[in-house]
Amino acid sequence: MHTLTVPELRKYLDGKAAQYNKASFIKKDPISIPHRFKEKADIEIAAFFAAILAWGHRTTIIAKCEDIIARMGGEPYNFVMNHTDEDLKKMEGFKHRTFNDTDLLYFIDFLHRHYSEHDSLESAFIPNGGFVSVEESLNHFHNYFFNHENAPKRTRKHIASPAKKSACKRLNMFLRWMVRKDKNNVDFGIWKQIPMSELICPIDLHVERAARKMMLITRKPVDWGTALELTENLKELDKNDPVKYDFALFGLSIGEDITSFSAKLEGTQL
Repeated sequence: MHTLTVPELRKYLDGKAAQYNKASFIKKDPISIPHRFKEKADIEIAAFFAAILAWGHRTTIIAKCEDIIARMGGEPYNFVMNHTDEDLKKMEGFKHRTFNDTDLLYFIDFLHRHYSEHDSLESAFIPNGGFVSVEESLNHFHNYFFNHENAPKRTRKHIASPAKKSACKRLNMFLRWMVRKDKNNVDFGIWKQIPMSELICPIDLHVERAARKMMLITRKPVDWGTALELTENLKELDKNDPVKYDFALFGLSIGEDITSFSAKLEGTQL
C-alpha cells in the first residue's frame, strides 16, 4: 500500500483549498446570503441565519434564507432593532426542516436584546474573562443565548454546544465565516478576538467523507471529539489556518471523485 507523506498531503490539500476558496464558490453556497450586505451587523445577522439553517441541499438553504431576509424587508439589522408586533406577524408560517416560526421569533428576540447592548455579535461568543478556546466560546454562547425565561425548550436543539458532545458544524462554520481572513475574501474576517488558528473545522457529511478517506479522522461517531481530531490533524498541515482545508475537503466530496487517489490516501495518517 502506498503512503502519502505530510508534505505531499499538504501540497495536495493546499491546491484543493485554493481551487475552491475563491469568489466563484460564493454564489452557490449559503455564504452568499451575508455577501449581499455591506454593514457589519447586517452581515452578522444574515450569516448567523444562513449558518443555522445550513442543513439539506444548498439551493433550499439559500432559498429559505432569502425568505427570512425578504420577511425582514431586506434589512436584517433594522428589522431586528425596530420591528413592531405587526412586523413580527410576517414571520408566521416560516419553516425549514425542524426550524419553525417559534424558533425564528426567539432568534429575533435574542438578537434584539443582544444588539441593544452590544455593537457586534462577536461579544456573544466571548466569555467575560476573554477568549479561551472555541469550545469555551460555543458553550458560553449556548448558555447566553438561552439565558431568558421565555426561551422555548424546542429551540435548544438549534444551538449546539460541545458540552452536549455535538460537533457544532453550523456554529463552527459561522465562526469560520466571521473570523477567517485571506486575500480571496470568501470568508469575512470581521471578528478579531478569536484567533484564526484556534478555529475548529466544521464537519458535515461531505467533509466527513473526504476526511475519513484521507485518515484525517478515525473516530466512529461524529461529535465534538471528532471535530477536534480533524482540526488537530489539519494543524499539522497549517497551524495558522487549519480550517482553510474545509474548502478542500468539502470541494473534494461534492466536486470530484477521489477514488483514484485512494491507494495513497488510505495509507496516510498524520
